[in-house]
Amino acid sequence: MAIVKPSTPPGVLELLPSDQVAFQRMLDEIRAGFERFGFLPIETPALERTDILLTKSGGETERQVYYVQSSGAWEQRQRIKMGLRFDLTVPLARYVAQHESALVFPFRRYQIQRVYRGESAQRGRFREFYQCDIDIVGKDSLSLACDAEMPAVIHDIFSKLDFGPFTIHINNRKLLLGLLDDLGIGDHGKRLRILREIDKLDKRTPEQVSRTLAGDLELDESTAGRIMAFVAVTGDNHDVLEHLRQMPIEAPRFRTGLEELSQVAADIERFGIPASNVRINVAIARGLDYYTGTVYETLLDDHPEVGSVCSGGRYDDLAGHFTRSRLPGVGISIGATRLFSQLQALGIVQGAHSRTRVLVTLFDPALFGDSLQLARRLRAAGINTEMTLEKRKLGKQLKYAERQGIRFAVILGPDERARGTVRVKDLETTRQAEVPVEDLVATVSGNGSQNENAPPDTSVVQPGGGHR
Repeated sequence: MAIVKPSTPPGVLELLPSDQVAFQRMLDEIRAGFERFGFLPIETPALERTDILLTKSGGETERQVYYVQSSGAWEQRQRIKMGLRFDLTVPLARYVAQHESALVFPFRRYQIQRVYRGESAQRGRFREFYQCDIDIVGKDSLSLACDAEMPAVIHDIFSKLDFGPFTIHINNRKLLLGLLDDLGIGDHGKRLRILREIDKLDKRTPEQVSRTLAGDLELDESTAGRIMAFVAVTGDNHDVLEHLRQMPIEAPRFRTGLEELSQVAADIERFGIPASNVRINVAIARGLDYYTGTVYETLLDDHPEVGSVCSGGRYDDLAGHFTRSRLPGVGISIGATRLFSQLQALGIVQGAHSRTRVLVTLFDPALFGDSLQLARRLRAAGINTEMTLEKRKLGKQLKYAERQGIRFAVILGPDERARGTVRVKDLETTRQAEVPVEDLVATVSGNGSQNENAPPDTSVVQPGGGHR
């Protein structure tokens, strides 16, 4: 039989156990942050109908979808009706429209699942990856206070993830669109291309973007200059808002956006987010067709090359393709797989130890049942416990526990059994002690320190007169 070389397909992230533990802890921290703010979990199928998936516009949706077909349907040349979800927003729109009568509004949902995208294989771009999304969806209307709560969630999560200093950049799409209104640029395609160029300011110099506006987009020098002067406005958030108020732009959309941004900025302060973590950045453009108001991008201050680690924004109507109800919302998304892989490459995140706290060793096969009872006692107390299930030298069992990052080893020999005790070795400090069985749970719980009444003993563990 020919041997097939084992390999993963391009564009996927497959981790060794220690890295998977670290990745899972990151997901758990994100999930805990979502739940601290009262968001409820949902899951949607990886498969969606193609007519659902292709309702999203403003991107290369059709080229990004992985289409799915059974072998029977393929043989019969049936039309492809199913595809893998490429984000979590379209499934959310379908979900809210489908279950609208059963949901309580405002609907606060979080979703942490894999999505699939037909990306070209290159570093940092994945075909299968985790997204971590939250959205608040209203019925007919939604308070701007919800827009201010999103940075509060971002600040809470990234403070606990501790990836270093970060800044949440905010803007309102109506400002840029109102500027283009004022400049008399009404062509939809041209507006989209202008905003896409503005979005490249984190990767290109202002001079390069200006040349593209004047050259490829054929804007006159005055118009291009006004756009570049606008996106160059920076400073303290209060100063930026005041500068915007003084601008001679009377387009109604601009003035509405400025009023909304001012209110959101004031509410962000009320949420208690430090001013050093929030910056009004009028150059944030994001998608033209989807976001309609507040937009966010979060950057790691020491690693801007990573790009946005959490982004999102406000939209007027989430599910307009699926219901006549008006369902405005606001949301953010963390691309967890991309974030983890890039931080791993930078050495910011590293592999983590097993979550198993205790290894119950098998010192004597004749005591298998007694050792198993110890493991059951620990698990019943909520302590993650592994038990050695086959005869091995004790030294090898302890070495295994050390390599797995297991904190404690429990050893039961004939003499300990007769005395109603066990030996506990702290593999982190090398301290060991003999404790009563009834004190075992307390000994390995809490901060991991040994029972204060147990004598420190650094001798070699030799229970029951046996050998190590």
